[in-house]
Amino acid sequence: MTRTPLYEGKAKILFEGPEAGLIIQYFKDDATAYNAQKKDSISQKGVLNNLISAHLLPALGAIGIPHHFVERLNLREQLVKQVEIVPIEVIVRNVAAGSICSRLGLTEGEALPAPLIEFCLKDDALGDPVVAREHITVLGYADDDELDEIVYLTEKINDFLTGLFFAIGVRLIDFKLEFGRLESEDGYEIILADEISPDNCRLWDSQTNEKMDKDRFRRDLGGLVEAYSEIAKRLGLNIEFEANS
Repeated sequence: MTRTPLYEGKAKILFEGPEAGLIIQYFKDDATAYNAQKKDSISQKGVLNNLISAHLLPALGAIGIPHHFVERLNLREQLVKQVEIVPIEVIVRNVAAGSICSRLGLTEGEALPAPLIEFCLKDDALGDPVVAREHITVLGYADDDELDEIVYLTEKINDFLTGLFFAIGVRLIDFKLEFGRLESEDGYEIILADEISPDNCRLWDSQTNEKMDKDRFRRDLGGLVEAYSEIAKRLGLNIEFEANS
């Protein structure tokens, strides 16, 4: 059956769904880093991200976080609600790692005094630059009420995920979120979109600080699928890989 692609990003393809208001999110094996300057394909990565995200989003829903996830359809696909994506990436940092170290002269692994929320404009051509709240509101990417809701949900998500990962021996170092506007009878509701997986979370083993996320690809450490599989196993998920892949 031929399906209509709506959008293709670095790690996923969105297809037209079975009915209005729903789309199909397909997880690719493509791996990118440094704004797609480094690229590769890693067999089964998409399968693992689909499985993990399909577990974490409903868990967040159970504590009152609205999200776009409906159901996992198969090894690589999810049915999700169609939203208008707010063109802002929300970065939550609990521990210094990645770009903030070079930007602000921090030492990797240095615990921050409190969780830090940063905003980046979602624009590959510009390198997803860090922006202030005033940039977002003045330039019309989101209004004050929407940003207040995004920050509130982000703080709640961070509290929950930090505890969830701590319970399975993993430190949640930082992670990226995206939000969308879901049309409703009262206008629009801000809900969590995209995915939550080792692709957009930094996850370190609590005992060894071993990296269990996409930094294994960024830094040529190898063992990415093994690390993602370990996260899935600790979450109690049954891993099923595609045959002949």
